[in-house]
Amino acid sequence: MGSIRVGTSGWSYASWRGDFYPKGLVQRRELAYLAERLSTVEVNGSFYALQRPSTYHRWRDETPDDFVLAVKGSRFITHLKRLRDVEDGLARFFGSGVLDLGPKLGPVLWQLPASMSYDAALMGSFYRLLPEGVRHVVEPRHRSFCVDEAFAQMREHGIGCVVSDSPGRWPMVEVVTSDVVHVRLHGHTELYASGYAPRSLDRWAEKCRRWAGRADVFVYFDNDARGRAPHDAVALRKRLDG
Repeated sequence: MGSIRVGTSGWSYASWRGDFYPKGLVQRRELAYLAERLSTVEVNGSFYALQRPSTYHRWRDETPDDFVLAVKGSRFITHLKRLRDVEDGLARFFGSGVLDLGPKLGPVLWQLPASMSYDAALMGSFYRLLPEGVRHVVEPRHRSFCVDEAFAQMREHGIGCVVSDSPGRWPMVEVVTSDVVHVRLHGHTELYASGYAPRSLDRWAEKCRRWAGRADVFVYFDNDARGRAPHDAVALRKRLDG
């Protein structure tokens, strides 16, 4: 039976202050506060810029021993280079301190551009460049990835296919392709904004239990625009712990 972890995509948002975060909580304590209530978080600052080793060390040291940080891969690799000629970019990314998270390192997320269609040769060459000993997941945002060939290729290389819930924006694929199911909940009815109703959370809890029969499950709420993400994450975790 796999484990199930629930968290949010990012944690430093102004709209959470005085709401999820108590009024007066200093910003540098926000991750520690979240880590007391959830079991994982998705680092998304690494998508926009390389972080420093000291930053990864701080995140590692200020979270509980059983806490896990998923890390979002650099957009330089996925969006600017579009997975081509990325050997140096990958070396810089993993050399920036990502691996220093040690046992707290969760899946490394590679979010692809919505305009990137499936190219078996390109994806195969990218998968072969990824370092072993790290769990990798891919979030495709083009419907051409929704084919058996793409899923079989992910299985061959041990790559997880992200379950992405967005209100009609990108395809949602619920295919298990590795020992990780990585779920990103972008908003139930409005992208990045709307919350998840109790019945919807009940359904997601049941899906998580089913997936956990085959893999470790990581769920991240990305509906942060109106501050719903942490509340929905806590509510889902209570359902799974109950």
